[in-house]
Amino acid sequence: MAAFAKRIIPVPFRDIVPVRVSPADEAPTPGPGWFRGTIPGMTERRYLPDPTRISVLTAAVLLAFALTRVLNAPHLFTLLLPVGTVTLTLAFNLNTVIVLLAAGVTATGMDWLLRTHPSLEKGETREHWLLPTLTVLVTGIALYTLPNSPIWWLGFGLGAVIFLVVALAEFVVVDPNDARYPVATAILTVLAFIILLVLAVALSASNARLIMLVPALFLAGGLAALRTLHLRLNERWDFAWALGIGLVAAQLGAALHYLPLSPVRFGLVLLAPLYALTVLAVSLAEGNPFRRSFLEPTVMLFLFWGLAVWFH
Repeated sequence: MAAFAKRIIPVPFRDIVPVRVSPADEAPTPGPGWFRGTIPGMTERRYLPDPTRISVLTAAVLLAFALTRVLNAPHLFTLLLPVGTVTLTLAFNLNTVIVLLAAGVTATGMDWLLRTHPSLEKGETREHWLLPTLTVLVTGIALYTLPNSPIWWLGFGLGAVIFLVVALAEFVVVDPNDARYPVATAILTVLAFIILLVLAVALSASNARLIMLVPALFLAGGLAALRTLHLRLNERWDFAWALGIGLVAAQLGAALHYLPLSPVRFGLVLLAPLYALTVLAVSLAEGNPFRRSFLEPTVMLFLFWGLAVWFH
């Protein structure tokens, strides 16, 4: 270092001559294609819903849930459904009507909320109604089966959190270029099957009749699979797989209905093949090899069934 320092020759400031640089030698101004920590040509976008609209929608849904506990539930009307030589009787009370109205408000409110998204295309809001509406219906059914105790308020709080997360995630997935799109897709997939599990447990705990159990599981299982497939397959609808998974949910639920299973065990045993079939459908649609496509569904199937054996 000492030898190198001796070779440095000081130059007086007055002897420094400015050098004129031609425009061709200047560094070009960074444009949109230059790398600045993101992929060239890609713009990272993060949109948030309008705070007023999301607050009003959440408050309306929570108010409906609270009314089902505060108000009395008198019998309103009875619906008679003739099926062959048998007449099925479906009784409706005030709580049932409130939950159905809350589901309708949710669908309308999600449309109202999503219209503030800058990337929303015409007629694109319908696909984002499915999961929030299903969440409200299932939460209303689950709260109806809970006793009037602190457990009900715990379920009320969890239902509010799940609904808010679902609504926010649906707002994010409107734009596939949103930086949070992969996380939001994973959250919606997980919550879709959690909602299905909650429905199965609630129906089993309330000793629902088979005529109510089968269509509820068919609709919930089919909608959960349909929304998951739509998210995972680049917004492509796969009604065939969704219909098949819904039929499996209905048939398996009818078979398990007559077995002496606890509500949690009933839900886990039912959830396992439905989730496995959904993952299998996604993997096959993505063009993965046949053997590889069966790996994850098989692992998840035995994992859920192992949890079902563990729960009493």
